[in-house]
Amino acid sequence: MITINFANMMSDSVNGGLTIAEIDSLKDRLGAVHRAVSGRKHHELYFLDLASQSTEEIDLMGESIRSNSDYFLILGIGGSALGPRSLLEALKPFYNQKHAPKIFISTVETMASFLILMRAMKEAHGDKFAKRIIATTDPEKGLLREIAKKENFNTLPVHENVVGRYSVLSPVGLLLGAVAGINIKGLLKGSRDMLKKCSAEDIWGNPAYMTSALMYLIGEKKKKDISVLLPYSDRLKSFSEWYCQLWAESLGKDNAGQTPYPAIGTTDQHSQLQLWIEGPKDKVITFLRIEDFGSDIAIVDEDIPSMNYLKNHSLKELINAEQEATELSLLKAGIPNMRLNVPMIDAYYMGQLFMFFEIVTAVTGMLYGINPFTQPAVEEGKNLTYGIMGRKGYEAKAAEVTAYRGKIKDSKYKID
Repeated sequence: MITINFANMMSDSVNGGLTIAEIDSLKDRLGAVHRAVSGRKHHELYFLDLASQSTEEIDLMGESIRSNSDYFLILGIGGSALGPRSLLEALKPFYNQKHAPKIFISTVETMASFLILMRAMKEAHGDKFAKRIIATTDPEKGLLREIAKKENFNTLPVHENVVGRYSVLSPVGLLLGAVAGINIKGLLKGSRDMLKKCSAEDIWGNPAYMTSALMYLIGEKKKKDISVLLPYSDRLKSFSEWYCQLWAESLGKDNAGQTPYPAIGTTDQHSQLQLWIEGPKDKVITFLRIEDFGSDIAIVDEDIPSMNYLKNHSLKELINAEQEATELSLLKAGIPNMRLNVPMIDAYYMGQLFMFFEIVTAVTGMLYGINPFTQPAVEEGKNLTYGIMGRKGYEAKAAEVTAYRGKIKDSKYKID
């Protein structure tokens, strides 16, 4: 199992860290959260049930696509793109250089891209174009469902209560996994095992509840308003970006939340560590340390005296030494940090990672007293876009944009 070590978040390790009493002060609130989670108080907690879904239909579709296609294109944005991308890059690095069908993920506004693509496919394939499209969408309603019914597309239903940023373990991510030859049953097995591990009410026996409590308290009590996720593997770069959307969009409301930003070790250890240690003391760092990279390379002994310290070591040893050194450097500077120890990067442990961070995010939102499944500010941006583009029913938003343009045009704060 993935484990956590949060010693460097605590006051007996780092000045300004948290105390046992502060963590225990959340027991009653976490008890209420636990009952809300167990009782599925929010319909959107359905993401927890994805761990037990059947994959039979997805497996069949994936096999058909692998056998009959040269290219597989995903049109999606936000979680519908970041989730599949993080799966592909973590579990099938350099996929397009080694495998077929070639996989591409397009994140331009989804429906506009789809309309352009559908026209091109009609021109290329005539009446048979519909057999080449799979609509992964709500089982009953929505614009894409309407189009799918009209054009007779194949479909994979995504439960109506699955929010986009929590959708990676739904058909949104699993279909890509099946096409790419990822062990999606192993992915779900990992998510089930993590869900079981995170089902205890006791905060000291539940890694997700403990992480939620730590992140909530370190932000609210210690004013660490920036959350850095720092995995020590290039294969998890997109996972770090997935986490940023999950954390930001779920928690950033009602003046609550932390600002996340993605990082990657060892690159950002060298490009960002100076800021983290000697810049504003407003950050908390979460490491993802990989214990087994699946392969290793010995560092060649070229008998260069200044590099003799590398003799008899390997790249795995060097990467993990870099991680540990960064962890200790932060501790010495009084920067709170914690570590997730990931045994290896495979489907099983990726399933654990996805489920763990989704639970942590949802529970942290509940500790803030907010709904972690809404995104009202994002919806406002969408509605203003609809107004600009002339969508029926959004005339009031169009008027707002017209007024704004006039104000900007006549502003004295510009240089022509």
